[in-house]
Amino acid sequence: MKKDKLQKLKNAGWKSGTVQEFLGLTDAESALVEVRVALFEAFQNMRKEKKLTQQEAAKLLNTSQSRISKLEKGDPSVTLDLMIRSLVTLGAKKEDFVRIFK
Repeated sequence: MKKDKLQKLKNAGWKSGTVQEFLGLTDAESALVEVRVALFEAFQNMRKEKKLTQQEAAKLLNTSQSRISKLEKGDPSVTLDLMIRSLVTLGAKKEDFVRIFK
């Protein structure tokens, strides 16, 4: 946000902060959110790099297109295990996971 706009908001009584502060997340909860975001973004990027539609990815993963959509949106019903298994199924290697979390 531009400094002048931020200053106007502060002058009007607003305050700025982090998402973690706004949601009242612990450091561990915030880190978990960051991991989930990194994984679902990595999955979507890998799927697109392989030029797969959600439907084609679903077929490879033995699931539905709607489940792939949920995975890519970071839906809370998608487990970390499913995210990781999905990436591995698309061909992710250990090095890819290291890169995801840098």
